[in-house]
Amino acid sequence: MQTDMKFNQCVQQQALENSNNKVWKWHIQDPASQRLTWNKPPKSVLVIKKIQDASLLQPFKELCVFLTEKNMIVYVESKVLADTAIAGDESFGAVIQKFCTFREDLDDISNRVDFIICLGGDGTLLYASSLFQESVPPVMAFHLGSLGFLTPFKFDTYQSQVTQIIEGNTAIILRSRLRVRVVKESREKKSIIMTNGDSEGSRKSMQYQVLNEVVVDRGPSSYLSNVDLFLDGHLITTVQGDGVIVSTPTGSTAYAVAAGASMIHPNVPAIMITPICPHSLSFRPIVVPAGVELKIMLSRDARNTAWVSFDGRKRQEICHGDSITITTSCFPVPSICFRDPVNDWFESLSQCLHWNVRKKQNYLSSEEEEF
Repeated sequence: MQTDMKFNQCVQQQALENSNNKVWKWHIQDPASQRLTWNKPPKSVLVIKKIQDASLLQPFKELCVFLTEKNMIVYVESKVLADTAIAGDESFGAVIQKFCTFREDLDDISNRVDFIICLGGDGTLLYASSLFQESVPPVMAFHLGSLGFLTPFKFDTYQSQVTQIIEGNTAIILRSRLRVRVVKESREKKSIIMTNGDSEGSRKSMQYQVLNEVVVDRGPSSYLSNVDLFLDGHLITTVQGDGVIVSTPTGSTAYAVAAGASMIHPNVPAIMITPICPHSLSFRPIVVPAGVELKIMLSRDARNTAWVSFDGRKRQEICHGDSITITTSCFPVPSICFRDPVNDWFESLSQCLHWNVRKKQNYLSSEEEEF
């Protein structure tokens, strides 16, 4: 796969010199210029379907038949085929025999898939992101769920749209992710090594790639959450409230916007920090540059533990001595656009969140102006 896109939007150009000083010209890359092209035609595709949704059975079967007819190698998660409505369909049996299957957290398919097709809501795209801890194949997401902010494609014309993706030269947006490292002090006498983590003496370390947000909250406790927030090693504040959200620009339109944050276009390289119901009149959401390192720890005076989740999954307790380190990941999610990154985003704001919907003010005639 080859893409003619850059994650950093500002490209320094040649300096122009005069007798007294240097004038630097900066070129701002147009987000709409980011395109997906292939070195060679794609041969394999991962189809992700929302589990236990009967309304997706027919679209899933139609898509898989279409892909196999195009001689594509189709990867499907094993638990999808465990659905009796799929496994028991004799007319679909010949297609099932051609599938390649995998199991989450057990089988590595990172180097086998050329692109991904999601059938469902925004959660299917988040799930697709979680399957790849490093480089992510381009993702095409069909709106077959409830909200659909991240799923710009409609299934009615899937054949022409998928064909266009296979042929290449489509608009794409790089959705930045967060690289999260959770280090826990061992509560055992001996060191424990956890699945997909490593051990550091008496500590346990786990890593995650997060597309939307990391949420630290007070969990079931009735006490305020009391956590210290560090930026590049310096304590910047203590969060006292229900918790704090650390989100990507993509995640700014999810939990963060419900907590009062601004909405950031996914092309903006940034990390957003949003308190959840802070017990303070002056604690506003802030935006920091992409690439800084944030660390969250329980304050020394915290009355209770905290809980953390990653895109709403892998929820776990954080105790004294544990730490959560967050920075921008080197592995974004290439999300295929319906039109282009700008138009798709504003279309989602309008259709999904009804941004700035208001009855228009009536025209004032010249006679009325006199009064």
